[in-house]
Amino acid sequence: MCSTAISEPRKLAIGPICLSQLKIACIALPVTLVMAGCSTVPLKEAGTLTSYGSLGAVKGKLGKSRSFVDGPALAGVKTVSISPTSYSPGAFARVKQREDRALVANALDRAMCVALSDKYQVVPTGQPADLTVRAVVADLVPTDKTMAGVSTAVTLGSGAVLPVSIPRLPMGLGGLAVEAEALDRNGIQRAAIVWSRGANSITNNPRVSEVGDAYSLATTFGNDFSRMLVTGKDASGFQISIPSGQKMKSMLGGKPKYAACEAFGRSPGIAGMVADKFGAPPTWTDKSGKKPVTTLTAQTAPSLPD
Repeated sequence: MCSTAISEPRKLAIGPICLSQLKIACIALPVTLVMAGCSTVPLKEAGTLTSYGSLGAVKGKLGKSRSFVDGPALAGVKTVSISPTSYSPGAFARVKQREDRALVANALDRAMCVALSDKYQVVPTGQPADLTVRAVVADLVPTDKTMAGVSTAVTLGSGAVLPVSIPRLPMGLGGLAVEAEALDRNGIQRAAIVWSRGANSITNNPRVSEVGDAYSLATTFGNDFSRMLVTGKDASGFQISIPSGQKMKSMLGGKPKYAACEAFGRSPGIAGMVADKFGAPPTWTDKSGKKPVTTLTAQTAPSLPD
């Protein structure tokens, strides 16, 4: 134990063992708190990848994933095309509003398009490219809009009267499961991932929308998978990096580096950040959810350009 008696001042000195234990506790406590207020979304195969045989073991704590990436094969890639994200029949049925389905799909595609622009030239969908990337929403756990509203009120109200705001209530949290792959010009799988993650009380702000959490997690997934393709390495583990200039510009709602990314709409920028803070539905600031999205059946792969 690291505690000492006040009546014996000489024992107040903290030894190296106690310091080590204290450091471990400081690191473990936030992770424990996050996991305690986190929804669980199981990994789910939608049956749409060309192959699952190369996927590695399950990794992750806050989220789960199985992935594969052929780093050497990606070394010569210069151009990338992104097929619009689609839904498995089960995930499609879980979201009532067409606009909500489109919002999640576009947020995912937009995140991938902007992140991949750091290294590759992104060409319009359907044009020949060294790599064709596609993602399928395998499962989606809707956010409880009522609980999201209550959580927002509690958090904002506590912030007005207390030094520290009360975190989001760990009830009614949503989640997202996605599978994606990158195919070369010959249709050979060069990277793939099966990924799932639930919202948590610490890092995901509540939004009064049944896709409030899925919308946020779609961006998280897009960044995770894109990092694999850019680095040629597994995306597992907690990673922090300084965003590039073009990524920052896009995050603030600016013009993307490549025109192909306009197909997925621009980020809502500052207005979106404010809306997120106050729990507003994504539809209030993100107007990209206008086009319909499709469902894919098992073992259905897109036709590749010649």
